[in-house]
Amino acid sequence: MKFKLFAVAAVSAFALAACAPAETVTTEPAAVEEVIAEPVVEEVVAPTTVVDVAAGNPDFSTLVAAITAAGLGETLAGEGPFTVFAPTNAAFAALPAGTLDSLLLPENKDQLTAILTYHVVPGTVMAADLPATATDVATVNGAMVSVVAAPEGATINGAKITAADVPASNGVIHVIDTVLLPN
Repeated sequence: MKFKLFAVAAVSAFALAACAPAETVTTEPAAVEEVIAEPVVEEVVAPTTVVDVAAGNPDFSTLVAAITAAGLGETLAGEGPFTVFAPTNAAFAALPAGTLDSLLLPENKDQLTAILTYHVVPGTVMAADLPATATDVATVNGAMVSVVAAPEGATINGAKITAADVPASNGVIHVIDTVLLPN
């Protein structure tokens, strides 16, 4: 535990007699006050996982709803590290009509899980680590995705990475403009 010390300076009063050589200087004892120690309360900041980061951004509310429906919240809040290619609400809205509603049904949980884990690569892959030529990378669901950091912008399976290197305690998020669908 850390302590801050507050001390009050001791004050001494000196009485000096003036003029006469036979007189002496008298010193009164210093007033001493007790040193008081107060504990310092340090704010404990909980780790901000990839799920926490997504949940804290309104542009990912559909993704968070899908993660919850698939039962992946605890997994993606785990130790990791994970690289998540996170589609925005607009990316989900671009799916064919009825697709998202269908995926969120309990009977389609396995299909939703396969789609969501297709957006996750094990480890922490920063934008600077993306290859300059198209390279296949294994996702958590076992299927491969093609990533490239081309001069016109980084992509994954043709989806544009619109924001990169969003940090989390258990990995990193790259924002993408399209929902990736495995074959």
